[in-house]
Amino acid sequence: MEQRGCRRGSFQSGTSDEDLLEIAGAGGDLCAADDDPPLDREMAGFSSHNGGGMNGTSTMMDFLEEPLPGVGTYEDFNTIDWVREKSRDRDRHREITNRSKESTWALLHSVSDAFSGWLLMLLIGLLAGSLAGLIDISAHWMTDLKEGVCLAGFWFNHEHCCWKSNTTFTDRDKCPEWKSWSQLILGHGEGAFAYILNYFMYVTWALMFSLLAVLLVKGFAPYACGSGIPEIKTILSGFIIRGYLGKWTLVIKTITLVLAVSSGLSLGKEGPLVHVACCCGNILCHLFTKYRKNEAKRREATAAAGVSVAFGAPIGGVLFSLEEVSYYFPLKTLWRSFFAALVAAFTLRSINPFGNSRLVLFYVEFHMPWHLLELVPFILLGIFGGLWGAFFIRSNIAWCRRRKTTRLGKYPVLEVLVVTAITALLAFPNEYTRMSTSELISELFNDCGILDSSKLCEYVNDFNSTKGDDLPDRAAGPGVYTAMWQLALALVMKVFITIFTFGMKVPSGLFIPSMAVGAIAGRLLGVAVEQLAFYHHDWAIFSGWCSPGADCITPGLYAMVGAAACLGGVTRMTVSLVVIMFELTGGLEYIVPLMAAAMTSKWVADALGREGIYDAHIRLNGYPFLEAKEEFSHKTRAMDVMRPRRSAAPLTVLTQDTMTVEDVEAVVSSTTYSGYPVVVSRASQRLVGFVLRRDLIISIENARKKQDGIVSTSVICFTDYCPPLPPSSPSVLKLRSILDLSPFTVTDETPMEIVVDIFRKLGLRQCLVTHNGKLLGIITKKDVLKHIAQMANQDPDSILFN
Repeated sequence: MEQRGCRRGSFQSGTSDEDLLEIAGAGGDLCAADDDPPLDREMAGFSSHNGGGMNGTSTMMDFLEEPLPGVGTYEDFNTIDWVREKSRDRDRHREITNRSKESTWALLHSVSDAFSGWLLMLLIGLLAGSLAGLIDISAHWMTDLKEGVCLAGFWFNHEHCCWKSNTTFTDRDKCPEWKSWSQLILGHGEGAFAYILNYFMYVTWALMFSLLAVLLVKGFAPYACGSGIPEIKTILSGFIIRGYLGKWTLVIKTITLVLAVSSGLSLGKEGPLVHVACCCGNILCHLFTKYRKNEAKRREATAAAGVSVAFGAPIGGVLFSLEEVSYYFPLKTLWRSFFAALVAAFTLRSINPFGNSRLVLFYVEFHMPWHLLELVPFILLGIFGGLWGAFFIRSNIAWCRRRKTTRLGKYPVLEVLVVTAITALLAFPNEYTRMSTSELISELFNDCGILDSSKLCEYVNDFNSTKGDDLPDRAAGPGVYTAMWQLALALVMKVFITIFTFGMKVPSGLFIPSMAVGAIAGRLLGVAVEQLAFYHHDWAIFSGWCSPGADCITPGLYAMVGAAACLGGVTRMTVSLVVIMFELTGGLEYIVPLMAAAMTSKWVADALGREGIYDAHIRLNGYPFLEAKEEFSHKTRAMDVMRPRRSAAPLTVLTQDTMTVEDVEAVVSSTTYSGYPVVVSRASQRLVGFVLRRDLIISIENARKKQDGIVSTSVICFTDYCPPLPPSSPSVLKLRSILDLSPFTVTDETPMEIVVDIFRKLGLRQCLVTHNGKLLGIITKKDVLKHIAQMANQDPDSILFN
């Protein structure tokens, strides 16, 4: 039954996530108001206000007839109440539905309200797709700028510059229109001095790009650094970080992402693109009332938008949101996410950023099917991926913890410059680290054809045995052996440099570096198996299916499987990972090898550490994220976790009709809690409801300004009927409309595994504990997180929201 007194206040865009919050420092305590239980501090001195006569109706006016600005909203670094938000949305929808029967205008309003969700997804898809295309094109051009410039037009990258050239296919990268820096400055590109000049220009451009990126992040949008996925997961679970999805963050993240990728650092753009798309979703939500005024609805829309363009893999993106990013993902959100991904993919396809008329980043076309015995090396790659994932997570978290707890964190600009300088100095001499990571992966995935001029394809040719397009397995030439050594060195560099790069104060994704590590390892193993099969085709393991002159082994497929294994080991994705991989490559018939590698890497990585990289960063930063995948198996009860403990001072409460404005203000000023239980009286401790601190402060301030007769001695009444007072008493302040009359309660004997499930599935902020119907204590989300940490022998004080 709908109760008028339960009306909630409206959400004002002035206190939205759009506002930019400047952070004073990365390691500071960001908690604005505790979610701790209100303990009794200065309550003993409160006097009772029971009057005798009946006060006039003029002094019994119910304040907040219209919702006040700010009432029903949340402070920064607090958790939203999902139950309350969903209830408000149902009330709003019910009111619109009832009104739609009254007039044609109301019916049209009802239709537009229902359609607004789809329109929002359309706008998000268009904006996010356009930004993704812009980032891809810009990053490609600026990456090539480190090596040279196009004379036909400086805005052309190397590939586009040579499209109209008349050079042969084998010399397609040496067209006269493209000039290296040594050719431009010295007039020739050969010799030691030309090499040193190119080396110097490469390092200089890399340092310039990274310096500009870190200065923009530090100066304008501190939240634009990193991958963004740990924070997105926390925000979508109901936590509020103002400014994280705001317009400044969007602008700076888009610009600095291009700069960071172009600098040659070992990072990718897929993770930050999730953040960019979520910013688009949050900003566009402000165009529609039902999303602007409801935090839960905004999170639904943002979850749907989040990964629509992150990978150029629309279906994989939707599954990634479902499996990894989203906390609350109903079926309706799945459909809208699918639609947003469709629009974004269409937009990206129209822009054609890769110049191959395809959505996919690494299009492959393998001619030979895989054999059942190849599952053994595929599983070996899965084991490698799991080991690399566990090693990377532990090393990266240890380094990031060192950055937070030592003076290193005070010099973000210097750190970025040092890592960029080391990366550029090590990368230039090796052609496989000099090229962009996306190009490297594309080359490693590639299957060697007759016209391929890459070192990886310099085999000893015997064209007598060539059948059509399929080249037989051949003996490796000197170029292949050189490439193997260079790739082995590139693997060592990527493994270690990525540990120090991820988490710096520039936008940094992890998908592409992880895939690069796996693709290098996979290609090395693929070539090794290929040569083994060529020289020992009479061995029992090869004799049945790999005859001489046949194309048996595809090294590019091993690279693809290795990339999936390493990505799975770091992120612990399974279903979405396989779908993303075959969408990125177009290799539909290789799903089974990908599945085998993804599952093996997850099992191995889970055996060495339960957390993926994003969950590990959430725990490192102390974000209040209640992981839905983990089970709580300890035999504790609500009374063991609630505050206050049985022996401690009683709970700080408000009474329903005996406290004055002055008394309530004293309670609020002497405590920092974000809400207070309201009881019938202190003697009975019978629960009436729960009121939020923010609503209470705003309501009292407005009453003092706008309602006649409200003074410090005015009685505050949280019920419909207030006790009779003497005629000379000041006006009564009625605040029933801000009281939650149905707070969630459990008994003190409730097992904690049930309480944890309630917090996860309903998204509660707090839960009140009763004993025989009397209020006993309170359990907040922070209490649950601290208890889980304590049970896992971790430091419970790490959950500090900093």
